[in-house]
Amino acid sequence: MRIAIIGSGYVGLVAAACLAELGNDVICVDNDSKKLAALQAGRIPIHEQHLPAMLQRNRESGKLKFSGSVAEAVAAASVVFIAVGTPAAETGEADLSYVEAVACEIGRSLEGYKVIVEKSTVPVYTCEWIRKIIARNLKSAQAFDVVSNPEFLREGTAITDFLCPDRIIVGADSERAAESLRQLYAP
Repeated sequence: MRIAIIGSGYVGLVAAACLAELGNDVICVDNDSKKLAALQAGRIPIHEQHLPAMLQRNRESGKLKFSGSVAEAVAAASVVFIAVGTPAAETGEADLSYVEAVACEIGRSLEGYKVIVEKSTVPVYTCEWIRKIIARNLKSAQAFDVVSNPEFLREGTAITDFLCPDRIIVGADSERAAESLRQLYAP
């Protein structure tokens, strides 16, 4: 499958490396040019066992690429993961401004059916909110689905947690989207 992962923080980078390792073509997007340059040079901003070798192997094989362009990644992918930060706001609630910005960009970039996967840590019903934001930003009528796929990664064992999970949860409203995620996680 062709995958876009928007956000190269802990969740995004681990997901990108693991999905590439499973044979998918992955583009990992970030808007921080210094971070992108470091990742393209093989420097990893987090410590995670097995991650450096996995990133190097998949970069060299061409299975994993890094980009600063959401539009480029969305155009190339059939499944688009949103894996951006959701820091706590002053009120203690999740700050969804990064998720909102990415959803707007996805909407402006969408052409053809895509499955949008919400992977960030967010409140219940965020998928409905993301769906509305994408729909408001579409250039023309497009079919898409938004699904929830929470992560269960522990720092230090995230690669193992991703590749050998004790559970995978997917919340999808359509069988088409659910089947895409079944295929993606089948290995």
